Amino acid sequence: MSGVKPAVLVLEDGTRYQGRAWGATGETLGELVFNTGMTGYQEALTDPSYAGQIVVMTAPHIGNTGMNAEDEESRKIWVEGFVSRDAARMPSNYRSEASLDDVLVQQGVVGITGIDTRALTLKLREAGVMKAGIFSADSIQLTNDEQLQRVMDGPEMAGRNLSAEVSVESLRVVPSVGESLGSLAVVDLGIKESTVHHLAARGFDVHIFPESTTWTEIEAIEPVAVFYSNGPGDPSASERHVGILREALDRGIPFFGICFGNQLLGRALGFDTYKLKYGHRGINQPVKDRETGRVEITAQNHGFAVDAPRDEVVDSPSGYGRVEVSHVSLNDNVVEGLRALDRPAFSVQYHPEAAAGPHDSTYLFDRFRDMVIERRGGSRGEGGADA
Repeated sequence: MSGVKPAVLVLEDGTRYQGRAWGATGETLGELVFNTGMTGYQEALTDPSYAGQIVVMTAPHIGNTGMNAEDEESRKIWVEGFVSRDAARMPSNYRSEASLDDVLVQQGVVGITGIDTRALTLKLREAGVMKAGIFSADSIQLTNDEQLQRVMDGPEMAGRNLSAEVSVESLRVVPSVGESLGSLAVVDLGIKESTVHHLAARGFDVHIFPESTTWTEIEAIEPVAVFYSNGPGDPSASERHVGILREALDRGIPFFGICFGNQLLGRALGFDTYKLKYGHRGINQPVKDRETGRVEITAQNHGFAVDAPRDEVVDSPSGYGRVEVSHVSLNDNVVEGLRALDRPAFSVQYHPEAAAGPHDSTYLFDRFRDMVIERRGGSRGEGGADA
């Protein structure tokens, strides 16, 4: 790391944490959230779902393994700011191509290190996520009141539609691995590269559409299925994407959604969504599959959830037949999955691609593949892909 420079993290309730500048210096504002993963900081940094947020890593030592191009989940770092207790002075791993500090500087990501992240995490668990700012360089000279006012003037996450900031700008096609099942329409709301890899490995020609796409453009590729990715922002601000999804449901086209896609399926089926107190972010979240009773350890990154009845099959308020909650969080009983029983559609709130994270849930990509094959009335090979 470069020479020691002072920095301060300021929370909207006035709490201040003094530390050292890390990465780029200056000023950054965002929603302050914490990630409980013991590994996977590079995948978290390049996860578009973190757009608009300052991320606190609860693991104490960050940057030990450096950065490399192979593990990047998208084209850039998306976090608004980065917080750690102890930043590595130098990376030590044979796969490292650059230090985390250097990459943060190159991409203009303002960070702070040397603060008590345990105390900060406990505060967020009690009070909930809140607006915050990191100040260093010239902005460290602002008065406490001036810094706090800038934090208070920062944007709220509720009501924000961030998909346009993270989505691809034009159609991108990734061909299937092996024999093709057909064209899969993916609406990129903040997709991770690992997800694309898993879908192509299951035999889909993956057509990744920008979030600004229309149903007419999707229909033109004659999709065998539609997929909604993870992504940042408030699902209540994405009604246009809900409308596109309803076009697929109306036509009986198979659908699979993850994370933000789960929330949008919930809204398409007629349920509400709401903001969680501090969200689920990490690679150690226990989820129960209510059909099998199996418990999966999952990777998650979300601050909103679907409000749907958990203990009974209900009729879709939007007229799409019977719906059930398929998965629930064992930490707080949050809805972690939906299944439409009269439409070929399901979704989960977590990340089955799990980069980084456990691989308990990769079977969901096989389930999606099998649903598409069954809908077509055909068969293709034996078993699922191992990706």
